[in-house]
Order: sequence, then structure tokens, then C-alpha cells
Amino acid sequence: MPKSSPPLVVTLAYDGLCTFEFGVAVEVFGLPRPELGPDWYRFAVAALDPGPLRAMGGIRVEADGGIDLLDQADIIVVPGWRGAREPAPERLVAALRRADARGARILSICSGAFVLAAAGLLSGRRATTHWRYASMLTDLYPDIQVVPDVLYVDEGNILTSAGSAAGIDLCLHLVRRDFGPEAANSVARRLVVQPHREGGQAQFIEAPVPTAREGARLAPLLDHLRETLVEDHSLSSMASRAGMSLRTFLRRFQAMTGTTPGEWLLMERLTRARDLLERSSLPVEEVATLTGFGSAATLRHHFRQRLGLSPANYRARFRQLPVSDPATSKKGAVVTGRAPLQDL
Repeated sequence: MPKSSPPLVVTLAYDGLCTFEFGVAVEVFGLPRPELGPDWYRFAVAALDPGPLRAMGGIRVEADGGIDLLDQADIIVVPGWRGAREPAPERLVAALRRADARGARILSICSGAFVLAAAGLLSGRRATTHWRYASMLTDLYPDIQVVPDVLYVDEGNILTSAGSAAGIDLCLHLVRRDFGPEAANSVARRLVVQPHREGGQAQFIEAPVPTAREGARLAPLLDHLRETLVEDHSLSSMASRAGMSLRTFLRRFQAMTGTTPGEWLLMERLTRARDLLERSSLPVEEVATLTGFGSAATLRHHFRQRLGLSPANYRARFRQLPVSDPATSKKGAVVTGRAPLQDL
């Protein structure tokens, strides 16, 4: 990143700290990562309350400093909060407002959205939180456009995530924005998590753990579809390959993936197209052909509809250098956390 010093990430700690959410921020931003170069994030913990802080699970936390650390932060993480109806102290609200005014990026994990809301940072914006708290966030702050069924929402300098594990997705998304897909992949590998889940993916699906029989049938199908994105895939051909009737296939595919076959294929093709645009100099027309869109016009339509910009503009903003040879990349590879789907 072209800065005089690496960005400083400051994570808030408070009495009653949400341990998992705090751990996510530490794991992604706080660990030394010499393999990613000298410009990796600096990290500090700011204590809202005096003394050793109690965290969930009987853990005590000693911070690097007080709330004044927020005034130095390039990125602030609010890892959950004590309760949806628990007021945010005025000194915290004021610090977040100052940070927002000077252009710092502020992200919340899970119930941390209520702190951002109390500071007025979500007013008139899209935001999300854990699905259990979404209706409460709407009731308490009707001026927020609460999106209850996504993993995270990126509104530029203000970012919010859903429940605890969605915080990993949001943090990886921010790494992707700052350092590119290779760095996000590296962090995901050390976390042993899926490199990327789109922010618009549902928070939960009907059957998170498919039966062994369904997994045995559908998992090979998904692998096959990823390897043959360039081909046409009808519902009947997919159902036949899975050994199911069409009605059973549609029901079980939705239960396993949380979406329809058509939507799943579209997102996989978009992911592959973004990978090629970032890593190669192939013409847009060829990218469209290689990813199953058929024509550049169709590719442009879906890019504008889903990402809010054209393939050419996407490449100009996110192309990785040096450009690698697409022939040497793994077919159907999935790239990590993407840029904001809106307001690019």
C-alpha cells in the first residue's frame, strides 16, 4: 500500500468482550506475517474500560492503551458489543465520529453494528448484523437499511458483518481490498478457511451439514461444474448427473448451497472472470468465452448488475502485477474476498 507507514488497525476491547469476534480481528490483522512483506498492518488493542477486562469464557485482557488509540487508527474494529440495548459510552461514540470524519475505516463484527449505529455512522446506509439481532437493529434505528440475509456489507469506509464467523469473511475482504487476492489467500490458508465468500451469500442455509448421501451426490457435481464453467448446464443435465429427479435436485441443491443452481453458476462464473481480469491481459471477449458467459455483452451486463462497474474498469482497478499466464492457473480457481459490490 502506498503509505509512509503500514496502516494501523486498532481493535476495541471492553468489559464483557466477545471473545471469538475479538480473536478474529487479532488472527487476521494482529499476527506477524513476514511472508507478506514490511507493509503488513500494524496492530493495537484499545481498552474502553480501565483495568484488566473480562472477556467471555473467563479470560482477562490487558490492552495496549486506552480509547485514545482510536484517534491514531487507520482501521478500527468493533468486535461485537455487550448487548443490543446496552448504550455505547459517549466517549466511544465521539471517538468513532472523529475517526469517521478523518476518513478512517471502521468495521463491526456481529452485534458491534449497534455501536456504529449509536454513533450515527450507519444512518442512511446499508448494514447488517447477526440475523437474531437484525429486526432489533431496524426497530432501534429505522434510518438504517438493514440487510438481514447477507454475510457482510461494504459501504466504503464503513463495513459491517453478520454473526461471528462472518467476521472472518469481512476481515478477509478488507485484506483483499488492501493487499490483493494473493495476500488474502495466504491469510485464509493459515486460518484453514474458505478463501472467499461473497458478502451477499445467505447467513445460514436450511441444512448446513448435508446428509452423507446428498454430499456424495452433489459435491462431485459442484466440482464438475467448476471445471466446466465454459459449457452449458441445464437443470435437467445437472439433476441427471446427480442421480436425482428434477424436483429433488432443486430442493437438495438449495438446502446444501443456500441458493439456486442458476445463481450458483452465475457467481462461480463471475468469480472466475474476476480472476482472469486480475491476473491476465486476455481481451474481455475471451474472458467471457472462457467463463461461460458466451459474449462480452453478457459479461458486461452481469458485471454492472452485480458489481456496479464494467469489466474494463474492474481490471483497471484490481489488476494484479506482474500478470501471470492464465494457462498455468488452476482451472476454475476461486479468488478471495472481493471489492465492494456497491459504490465502486
